[in-house]
Parts: sequence; C-alpha cells; structure tokens
Amino acid sequence: MTSGGRRWRSGLAGLIGLAAVLTLPAAALAHPLGNFTVNVYAGLRLSPSEVRIDAVVDEAEIPTFQERLVLDTDGDGEVSYAEIAAAREPECRAIMPALILVAGDTPLSLQLIAAGLSFPPGAGGLSTMRVVCELVASLATPIAAPTTMRFTNRVHVDRLGWREITLQGDGTTVSSTSAAFSSESVSSRLTSYPAALLTQPFSQDEAAFTVAPGGATLPPPVIPDAQPIAGIATSGLDTTVGSPPATVVGAVPGGVGGDIPSVFRATDLSPAIVLLALGTAVALGAGHAVTPGHGKTLMAAYLVGARGTPAHAAGLGLSVTVSHTIGILALAALVVVAQTALPPDLVVRWLPAIAALTIVGIGSWMIVGELRRRHRAAVPAKHSHPHAGEHKHSHDLPAASHAHNNVTHAHVRPGAAITWRSLFVLGLAGGIIPSTSALLILLGTIAAGRAAFGVVLVIAFGLGMALVMSGVGLAMIYTRGWLDRLPLSSRLGRLSELAPLVAGVVVLILGTWLTVQAVAGRPAL
Repeated sequence: MTSGGRRWRSGLAGLIGLAAVLTLPAAALAHPLGNFTVNVYAGLRLSPSEVRIDAVVDEAEIPTFQERLVLDTDGDGEVSYAEIAAAREPECRAIMPALILVAGDTPLSLQLIAAGLSFPPGAGGLSTMRVVCELVASLATPIAAPTTMRFTNRVHVDRLGWREITLQGDGTTVSSTSAAFSSESVSSRLTSYPAALLTQPFSQDEAAFTVAPGGATLPPPVIPDAQPIAGIATSGLDTTVGSPPATVVGAVPGGVGGDIPSVFRATDLSPAIVLLALGTAVALGAGHAVTPGHGKTLMAAYLVGARGTPAHAAGLGLSVTVSHTIGILALAALVVVAQTALPPDLVVRWLPAIAALTIVGIGSWMIVGELRRRHRAAVPAKHSHPHAGEHKHSHDLPAASHAHNNVTHAHVRPGAAITWRSLFVLGLAGGIIPSTSALLILLGTIAAGRAAFGVVLVIAFGLGMALVMSGVGLAMIYTRGWLDRLPLSSRLGRLSELAPLVAGVVVLILGTWLTVQAVAGRPAL
C-alpha cells in the first residue's frame, strides 16, 4: 500500500475522531447539581413602623441527609416530631446573624417571632428540608420621609443554590436603588422554581432601597409553614398551622432521582428482590452512560486517532467505571462523615474544573505527540549497518527498492502511541464526576440501614456503565477498521494529514474553555 494510502486511512480516522470531539460541548450539559443545593429566600415587608422578613431555606436531598444525621439526637435513624419541634427555633437562630438590615447607618435588631421545620419528600426515597423563619425589626421612629435601607443575606452564601430577595411595601412605597427586585416571589417562596430560569438561577444577596411613607395597606401575611415562638407576640401575622404546599415536593431545581425505582427501598430483601435490584442498578448504570457526558466522544476520538485495540476499549471503559464508582463511595463517605468540614456541593462544584484541566492535559499531550511524529517523519531515517561501504552502496539501489526503504524506515503512522497510563488518565477525566442517581441510591440504602447493600448496588451501577462505555469504544474501533478498507483518495489523504494535529488543538481549546467556565462557577461539564 502506498504512503498516500496510509495517510488517507489514518487521516480519515482522525477526522472522525475530530468530529466526535466537536460534539463534546453538547455532552457538557450532564450532571445536574440540584440534589446538592441549599436555596435561600428572603421576603421583606416594609411598613412605617417595622420591617418583617420571611426567610426560607430549602435544602435538597443530600444536604438534608447530613442535617438529619445531626437532628436525630437519639440515633434511631428517624427524626421524630419531638426532635423537629426542638430543632425549629435553633435552626432559625443559627441563620439570624447572617441576615443584616440597616436603616440609614443604623443596624436594626431582628426578633424571631415564628419558626417552622419540615421534611417534604424528595427523590430516591430521601427527603428535603424546609426551614421557615419569621423575623421582625422595629424602627426607632416611624418613617415620615424617604429613608434609605440596605439588606444583606449571607445565609449559606458559600453553598450552591437559588438565592432570591423580594421587597414589598405595606403602607409605604419602596423603590430599589441597587437592582430591580420584585414584590412577589417568582419561586413562590421556594416551592415552585421557574424552569425557564434554572440555567441562570437567581443570585440575589443584597438589596439597597428607599422607603417612603404612603402606599397601599396590605392584609396580614399568611405563613402556613411556621408556628409562633412561645412567649412572643405575633400580632399582624397569621401563623395557621399547616403543611407546605404540595408543590414543595420535588421542587428543588435541576435535581435528578425521580425515576429511581422503589425496588431499592423494598423492606423485604428476598433473593428475588435482591436480583431485581441488582439488575435494575445495572440497567440504570447503562442508561446513565448513554446520556451525555463521561467523555464518551473524547474517548472515541482518542481510540480512533491513536489506533486503539479492543483490549484498549475494554480497559478504557473499565477505568471510567472504576473512577466513577470510587468517586461515588468517596463522596458518600464525605456526606456521612464530614457534614460540616467540607460541604459536598463544593466538592462537586470543583470536580468539573479538575476534569476540564485533565482535558487540557490530554489535548496538550496530543499536540506534542503529533509534533514529534511530524519531526521524526521529516528527518530521514539513518540506516545502521556493520560496514560503511554497504550503507553507501544502498544509494545505488534501483529506484523501486529505494522507495521501499523510504516507506519502511521514514514513515510513522499518524497519532501518538496508546499507553495504559494515558488510558487511565482519560478514564479518570471521563468518570471523575459522580452520578447523582447512584449517590442517591447509596444514601437511600444507608438511611434504611443497608449500607453494604448500597455499596453492592453502586458497583452494579458501575458495571452497567462499563458495558456501555466499552461497547462505544469497540464500535468506534470496528468502524475505523471498516473505513480503512474504503477506496483511497489522495486529495482527502493530503487534507486529512492535519487531522491529528487539529484534533489536539480542538481538545486543548475546549478543555481551556471548560476550565474557565468551571472556575467562574458555571460548570459546563
């Protein structure tokens, strides 16, 4: 086969890998973080003589799991009504110092008048947690002229989540001077998050505004999910005892786990149930691997461009699965053991940055490898013979034989050589971001007192991933073999000579972009 034919075949394979790499931005939308979020709402109601603050904290399943471990003071695995009643006031008092209200230059003192604590059902058999705190700040003198105020909400400011502030006048007129704030909550007090805003959630932490006398008088606020604090007057506040609206269930934005089958929560672990649970976990893992993410396109590009073998495909799929499974177990250990030392959402927030930096390294390695290959191809190979005369005589060989020597000794196949170390690094990048569904399954079984069974289910989940990841690699390798047998085209061969280098540049640029997005707090991987 001619050198042009080899260039055409390898170049076409590189172009296919490049096309796969270019699809990676679409895969970067995987792994929602909703189940890790801690969402905060603060609604200010300003009257001439006082300011009322309706503060709500809506914690998703994973931070709630951690909180329940703390609130379960008797260690029986359940948070009883008595434990809830004992915790609602301390939960509110813990966040009060982070709510700062200033009138003019004078800080106002806040008083807690009602508090509520509930655990609405969440995903995967876990619950969410809702804390409601009703606060009031009395003004030294009633508002008789325009008064500037500033409110700062630092409650869980370091956690990932929705943050919303509303301003409402009650016998006053409120005009914001820092940004536009609504008088009505667009999330209905964190009970119904607008789907259209989930890609850019509210991040309102501070409001500067002016309060002037005059305006419509509002009816007393109705707070169905908070009860009065004993010994505190609650005039003008309807704290009818009730439950949060039904829309609270599953309202945490961007979360997953609603499709987790109830078989994982079965109370009777008969052999049939265990087998069904294991099979379901394998199926969920396979389905998870099919969804965008995990670097499947990057993996395919690497295997095609570097001319991997079926063994490489199986090893790469397995390395993705192993890193993913270890990540799940490590994150679960962090959730259970280190509730306050290191919030898991912060870990998950930075994992995309680590994965993106790994992609930068892979792209750089691809470029360096291709440049070295080109350098070796440009330098004529030196023949090593025992006698110098024989070396000189080789230049008098017929043209056809001389050409054969050039083909044998000067040409190097495009694409850097595959190594198991590089396969492991690529697998780590593809599997480092854990599946929230697998984590919820594990935490759900831990909550049910079956931690060992949960670990087995996570391993089964990983095996399902391995089947799909290895299958993708094998399909690409066999597709490359089929393309190698297509008729040659020298023009395409010349154009495709740049494909391995272009693929490395694209991977490097994409990795750099993903890194910037992750560091800026907008992870796209």
